[in-house]
Amino acid sequence: MSDKKYAELRTAYPVFSYKGYSLTSDNGNIYISYDFETNGLASFRPEIRIETGNLDIVNPFDSPVGRKIVFSLGMVEAVSYLKATCSPIMKVDCGYLDEDDKKWWKKLYYNGLGEFFHKNGIDADFDSFLTVECSGENTESKNEKINLSGHSLIPVGGGKDSAVTAEIVKKHSPDILFFTVNSQKARTDTVLASGYGEESIIKTHRKISPELLALNKRGFLNGHTPFSAIVAFLSLYCAYITGSENIILSNESSANESNIEGKSVNHQYSKSYEFEKDFTSYVGKNILNGIRYFSILRPFGELQIAKEFCRYKKYFYIFRSCNAGSKNNSWCCNCPKCLFVYGILSAFLSQDKLEDIFGENMLDKENMEADFNGLVGLSPIKPFECVGTVREIKFALAAAMKKLGKKNEKIPFLLKKFGENFNADEILSEPLLKDFNAEHNIPAEFLPVVREMYDYVSSESD
Repeated sequence: MSDKKYAELRTAYPVFSYKGYSLTSDNGNIYISYDFETNGLASFRPEIRIETGNLDIVNPFDSPVGRKIVFSLGMVEAVSYLKATCSPIMKVDCGYLDEDDKKWWKKLYYNGLGEFFHKNGIDADFDSFLTVECSGENTESKNEKINLSGHSLIPVGGGKDSAVTAEIVKKHSPDILFFTVNSQKARTDTVLASGYGEESIIKTHRKISPELLALNKRGFLNGHTPFSAIVAFLSLYCAYITGSENIILSNESSANESNIEGKSVNHQYSKSYEFEKDFTSYVGKNILNGIRYFSILRPFGELQIAKEFCRYKKYFYIFRSCNAGSKNNSWCCNCPKCLFVYGILSAFLSQDKLEDIFGENMLDKENMEADFNGLVGLSPIKPFECVGTVREIKFALAAAMKKLGKKNEKIPFLLKKFGENFNADEILSEPLLKDFNAEHNIPAEFLPVVREMYDYVSSESD
């Protein structure tokens, strides 16, 4: 891909339209569908279904507030379809956006597509890459009174982070609902292991329009989009209908780091603190007040979260973080995400235990050397996955080397390479486990459980 193809597609298909959306309810489900069109090329009808048979619905699903959330969710869904041609004009026909709102969405699209631009060889200019035009009417709904039930809603991906969130939140606020997008075994198993039943899960199902998949096969532009922003607005809608007061995320401080040295290209942009702040501001201005959106793990890095996770052995054989293996609930053991999770846990678990969990020793795989180099900073591009900082993985690997050295155990191939390039003692002298990121939006009443976690992960114990 190149700037040439980008320019050609923008010229051939200059207009993308967000024409409308549908919001209905029937037989224990809420149905949402969107009507997008790349003028002169294709129409798209992505769909979302929310199971409600197990839920107490305390706010009308199709109220003005509800519809405003659904409209905003459509604005995020749209980017997956807009990116196929990167049409320079986006016409919004079904909702109102003022000039500040247009800038807000443009910022999300541009930063959320950073990886997409990079991998496709596109040098997109922020000022000219998109113009948002809006013909919808301004219908004020923010002052609508909403009912709150006291729940805290936790989005669950099935990895170690959401398991940690569930464990520390229930110490303070045991009235929890869990939120999933497209059911997977690891997500359900995480909820069950945390002590709740399936009746506590808000299950949502997202279906991509087949017309987009057809364009992908034909060679139109394709790549990463800000999926976590979809989670943000979809979880907000689910929190609204159930009256949940808190949407509690599991995004760590490590999510703020760029994937490319010296550039602002972040695979996890919509998990970053910057997006969290922007989302809160947008929702408060345009939609509603009363539902708080924050990450309870924001003060911590991946290394600290890994240490906390290792306290909860009940999750060891059920958690999954591998995108490639998600459909069959496995670790593929051939992707940078598997390598990172294995590596970060190696600071706290033995190689035998990790081999038992993953099925093989990821640090002994010579074919993973390129991904390994990216993770530890031997190459300037960190793998485009939800992985921690270079400092954290280096600390974890240095700790693993020290443990193996003390026991005179075999040093795996990638750890040998690590030892050839880095001084383990020097790395371990940095007190990473004592880090605390003060930039967070955690409400005061949740800070005691955060402090309790910090006291444990910053201690000298393994």
